[in-house]
Formats: sequence, C-alpha cells, structure tokens
Amino acid sequence: MKRVKVSDADKPWAVRAKTGRAASGRFRVKNLFRIFCEGENTEPLYLKGFPVNTETHVEVVGLGRGKSALVREVISRLKRDGMLSRQENYDADRQIWVVFDMDCRGVDSDFADFDQAVALASQHGLRVAWSNDAFELWFVLHYKYLDSALSREQYYELLSGYLCHDYKSEGKRKDFCTGLYKRLLADQAVAIRNASKLFESWHSGVPFSKRNPSTAVFHLVAELNRCLKP
Repeated sequence: MKRVKVSDADKPWAVRAKTGRAASGRFRVKNLFRIFCEGENTEPLYLKGFPVNTETHVEVVGLGRGKSALVREVISRLKRDGMLSRQENYDADRQIWVVFDMDCRGVDSDFADFDQAVALASQHGLRVAWSNDAFELWFVLHYKYLDSALSREQYYELLSGYLCHDYKSEGKRKDFCTGLYKRLLADQAVAIRNASKLFESWHSGVPFSKRNPSTAVFHLVAELNRCLKP
C-alpha cells in the first residue's frame, strides 16, 4: 500500500489494517467500499441497509447523475481524493463501485452512453453494478425469474403487488427505501440465483445496453455479504 499523507491519516482508506484491533481497542477498517449511485434514495438507502461488520467501512453516495456523467464525476472525485492511482491493480479489500441504470427512452445516444459508462468505469478499475433497464429489476428477481424486457412502469406495478405498497408513489420515499433491505432479505438468495442465471444467459459479445433484462447488482450484493456481521 502506498504511503498515506499525514493530513489523510484519519480517513477510512488510510486506516485500513490487515490485523485485528487497533491500539485504541476499536476494530480498524479492513474492507473499504465506496459506492456511487445514480439514484439519491432507492439504491443508496437499500445498500446502506447491509449490516456490515466493524472491520468494514461502507460509504454510499447518491449523485443524481446517470451513465457516463456519473462515472466521470466519480473519477473526478477519486482523483481529488488521491484514490484513483493504480485502482485497476488494487487488492479486493478496497472496492469502488458505480451503480446506474440503462433507463431506456428509445434514444440511440442512450445506448452508446450506457456502454461508454461501463467501459470508462472498467478502464479506471471501478466495479459496475449496472441494470438494464432499471435497478428495480433486482428487486423483482427476489420474487420471480424474469427474462422479458419490461418498462419501468411495469416493474413498479409488479413491485406494488409483491410489497403491498404503491411502489410508484412510495418507492422513492426515504422511510420506505430504508426498510427495503430487511423486507427483501428472506428472498435475497433467490434473487442472486435468478440474477446470475439471467446475467449468464447473455452472450458476452452482446453490448451491455442490449442486455435487457439483466443486472449486475448481484455482484455487489455478494461482495457486501462477505463482510456482514457474524
């Protein structure tokens, strides 16, 4: 690990340690997740619900930007924080993720922007939890395997039935989103199996923007699950 500036000594990425407790008796950070989301409520509040252990620090930020605009902003922030250097070769205990949707509007430029965002993130060593067409596909997969392309409105309709709430009107509210992790936890293993099966059903040569439906969110969920409290 490169030497840490004195001014940065108290920051999460600077205090990581491979060993157990610090001299103060508190656990030091061993695993660091920085997760940058397109959405400002649904994705961040769901991901913050994962009860990680005391050796893991999870920072989740909703930036309200999508696709390549989100990735460029994240790269800018990481450069400012001194975290982008050699990120592509960094070990697995420091993970930086971007989370965004295809959110298709039928505009050709959106498809190119989505693929560009995935490529740009990968070039800089960032991990991508993308969804095509919407993050809500990950939620639906907790209840059923779905291999037909649906609109965002159709996802909302399905979730309204599964969650017994009007998802369109309540699904973005902070109090609702905060409880999603616990509400969905019992079926999370089903969602991982369904998402993995769906992900593998697409040939690797198909552009990410054309893989509808599909989601890579299960990769991020699996990584967070490695760091849960016992």
